[in-house]
Amino acid sequence: MARKKREKLSVAKEIDGVEERLESCRNSLEDVDYKLRQVELTEEGRKSLEKEKNSLTSKVSHYEKELKSLRHENRKNALVSFALFSLIVVGYCCWTM
Repeated sequence: MARKKREKLSVAKEIDGVEERLESCRNSLEDVDYKLRQVELTEEGRKSLEKEKNSLTSKVSHYEKELKSLRHENRKNALVSFALFSLIVVGYCCWTM
């Protein structure tokens, strides 16, 4: 399912989407950290926030890995584009001389 979705989007749009989700998770993680430090909580509430913090931390880690992979793919695509452009320029120069 995720692979089909990736095929429909450009790598740049995927990167933008992952960056937005990553930023959202980081903001939520900051909120949870703030609540854990500032607010008087019951033991049950503290456990719930700790669980949410762990979940958000794992999501952030996942999104960072996915972002790294997408950026690598984007660099490969740029290199292929540059190689094709260079090949066309060389072909054009040879053709016109």
